[in-house]
Amino acid sequence: MPGVSSAERPSGLLPGRALRRTSWRVALGTWVVLVAVLVGLPWLDGVDPSTPSALPAPGSAPWWAVLATITLQGVALLGSRPWPRATPVAAAALALPLTLAGTGDLFSLTSGAVTVATFLAVLARPLGALVAPLSATALLVVADETLAALVGLGARLGPALTTGVLQAVGAVGVPLLVAAALGARRDAREARRQGSRAAEREQEALVRAAVADERTAMARELHDIAAHHLSGISVMAAAIERQIDTDPVRAKASVRLVREQSGAVLEDLRRLVGLLRTDTDASRGVHSLAGIPELVETSRRAGTPVELRVLSAPGVALGERVGPIAQLAAFRIVQESLANATRHAPGAPVTVEVDDRAPDATVVTVVNDAPDVPAPAGRRGFGLVGMRERADLVGATLAHGPTAAGGWQVRVRFAKEGRVDPPPAREEVVR
Repeated sequence: MPGVSSAERPSGLLPGRALRRTSWRVALGTWVVLVAVLVGLPWLDGVDPSTPSALPAPGSAPWWAVLATITLQGVALLGSRPWPRATPVAAAALALPLTLAGTGDLFSLTSGAVTVATFLAVLARPLGALVAPLSATALLVVADETLAALVGLGARLGPALTTGVLQAVGAVGVPLLVAAALGARRDAREARRQGSRAAEREQEALVRAAVADERTAMARELHDIAAHHLSGISVMAAAIERQIDTDPVRAKASVRLVREQSGAVLEDLRRLVGLLRTDTDASRGVHSLAGIPELVETSRRAGTPVELRVLSAPGVALGERVGPIAQLAAFRIVQESLANATRHAPGAPVTVEVDDRAPDATVVTVVNDAPDVPAPAGRRGFGLVGMRERADLVGATLAHGPTAAGGWQVRVRFAKEGRVDPPPAREEVVR
């Protein structure tokens, strides 16, 4: 973590949850192994009767004392999760009274729990936090083994002290080194993983920046190309206006040039806009009035009861004289209206009507009934603002507000391009 030194950060070979799952298993497993050794050693020692045994007989008082001690140490190992620094000290201290019981070589079994407790402590805490408890543990092991050798085996002080030091190295030093090595290996692996992720993120950021820069450059090119072609078209249109009466031949030639220039600018715009689009934009296509039935069906699948009414003239395609930008605006307004109805009047019936009968306009209306259960209060969005902006963009007339029955209505009127005599109307109701 940033701002946390290595001395303060847990070594983390095992996370706290893993230690919780394994502490009781480790304690039980350690106890079972030590009891098995306690039971088996005297039997193995008695295989050769010619060799004097230094082990107390099974069932004797010293033997029961060893069993009681390793049992208490197993209980102490259960505290390796909440008190990992204290557990090794407790395991070593529990063996101290046993030094006076004359247990002989069986006393060394008490170092098994100390070894396990030390290993678990190094897994759970940074080494800097374990200097004092592990030092105390090592001193206790030296004292335990030295006293046990002096009292139980009658050894001299020098050899007894040497035995204690060696036992401390095995019970504390070895698990300390093993756990530290595992921790260093884990930390190195995690550092490599983090470095690889950081490099990938940096590379992705560089790619995104390069793409953004390139798209910005292409947008400038698009502006320059459009401005160049449109300026030429404007000049030629002015010339045509002067030539159309005085020199019709040259006017026709100028019209041909205008058509060529228009095609060129359209092709350039299509090419550059295609480069600026994302893959999703390119595959999506342009929405229109013809896509409203599919939009309604999507809302129905989501659980909203929607009725679609399409009023149009026979033989005339829906929205035939409504521009593509206006049709896109109509599609988005219906989409937002359906979303608002689902959000603010969940479960209420919704009616979508597209009236394309009039010669001068197409009217789209979305009405939802009052909800049976009031919708939960939430943050006010910007759906109506977006509708207003889309309507203003194409010169449409937008009206919205509550109905007399407690529902909500959105009505937008799109002017058609040109005028024709109104044909007989037909109505299509999709339920």
